[in-house]
Amino acid sequence: MSMTIYIMTHKPFTPPPDELYQPLQVGSVLHEPLGYLSDAQGEHISEQNPYYSELTGHYWVWKNDRHSDYVGCVHYRRYLLNEQGELCREEDFRKWLADYDLVTTKLLTLESSYYDAFDDRHNAKDLDVLGEVIKEMQPCYYDAYWRLVHGNRTYFGNMFVMKKELYDRYMEFLFPVLFAAQRRIDMAGYDGYQKRLFGFFSEFLLYVWTTVNGLRVKETMVGIISEKAETRELKEKIAEFFQNKNVMGAKEYFWQFYQKRPDILMEVSDINRECRLAMQAISSLEWEEKRYGRSRLEKTTDFYELIEYYRRLNALVRRYGAQAASAEELRRAELSAEERAFLDAEEVSEVEYEIARRINGFAQ
Repeated sequence: MSMTIYIMTHKPFTPPPDELYQPLQVGSVLHEPLGYLSDAQGEHISEQNPYYSELTGHYWVWKNDRHSDYVGCVHYRRYLLNEQGELCREEDFRKWLADYDLVTTKLLTLESSYYDAFDDRHNAKDLDVLGEVIKEMQPCYYDAYWRLVHGNRTYFGNMFVMKKELYDRYMEFLFPVLFAAQRRIDMAGYDGYQKRLFGFFSEFLLYVWTTVNGLRVKETMVGIISEKAETRELKEKIAEFFQNKNVMGAKEYFWQFYQKRPDILMEVSDINRECRLAMQAISSLEWEEKRYGRSRLEKTTDFYELIEYYRRLNALVRRYGAQAASAEELRRAELSAEERAFLDAEEVSEVEYEIARRINGFAQ
């Protein structure tokens, strides 16, 4: 019984040294070939990649893989992990699939309903259109869809492994619904991130499909082995602005970047939280300059030194923020020798401390 795990990618990367994993370039018809298997061969929708993301790879697997008894899909930087936190091997999947129908990510629990969370970065009316399509084309799914979309849970990443027969059944449900919704939704004015609408839809629809069909789901950890190229690009550019002591340039660039890629601050993108810390640094540096006429950039302009400084400051705030409302009060707290040395060496300003307290939930 053969098994193939396809690694969806649009960038060159180093695949795991395991023949189980097969790189598949998605959106191939729109880009230069990377030397991997292409989603533009055979029956495909490769040209739809700007709207469907990794789903153009899923479509290709559905229509063109005729040799695998089990199939799965992961990402070039995100993989499913076993209980030991290691990259899943074929024996891991076979063990799980003896008792479960599919293996996928752990359910995310959101702070709000999926509907409201979706509306933060997209247009929730598009979920209404999707619901209308489901009601017409797959009415047995509609009640569950409406209930779950107003719940606070979802799968993410379109990463899963299952029998090819079951995979085909999911694709037969998924793509007709997405194609019909695409014909009805006006995406005029959507940016590149928002246009990837149908990839986002499908993450949630996996939850609906498994729920309605009563499937046995093995949820497992996801390992992120590298940061996104977009994340790296943002940090490199902000580092240049810091080097040139151009705080307002850094602020404007960050804001423009965030408008195009709001996912940049999500944990799956900002795995080291350095983008969030860069945003904190920009705010602190700006307000220091306004209040004092100078900023921490007088001490260092190195991006990673600044990031480490704010990381350590946040750790102090999380520990003492409830009892110390100002940097001056913090200095009078019962600190460890290491913490005292940090404060003495860095001379934390009141502006930095105020902002750090707000970020960490200690002030309005």
